[in-house]
Amino acid sequence: QVQLVESGGGTVQPGDSLRLSCAASGRTLSNYAMGWSRQAPGKEREFVATISRTGSSTLYADSAQGRFTIARDNAKNTMYLQMNDLKPEDTAVYYCAVRTLLMSSTPGRYDYWGQGTQVTVAS
Repeated sequence: QVQLVESGGGTVQPGDSLRLSCAASGRTLSNYAMGWSRQAPGKEREFVATISRTGSSTLYADSAQGRFTIARDNAKNTMYLQMNDLKPEDTAVYYCAVRTLLMSSTPGRYDYWGQGTQVTVAS
């Protein structure tokens, strides 16, 4: 069992930056690939970014490529999502998740999820 807690969300203006954090407990994170997904009101949960167990490989959704950076610190059992140049369409609840071994861009393939943190981008 892995417990995940997201933090760092908030309300910002277009063009601003935010850094989300995901703190894990219960298991050693180095056994898991990790990822971020988001869900806007009335929409399905969508993939944002994923990172391999060691952090050596990453994958981004087209919407995140070039603006968001995923990172992890296994010694701190924490994952991050640095979000720059935020846009109103980035408004959503952001969730972190883990899955055994391999990265995935499919939210349904993740095993454990956090409760989410709200990000609102509005002028």
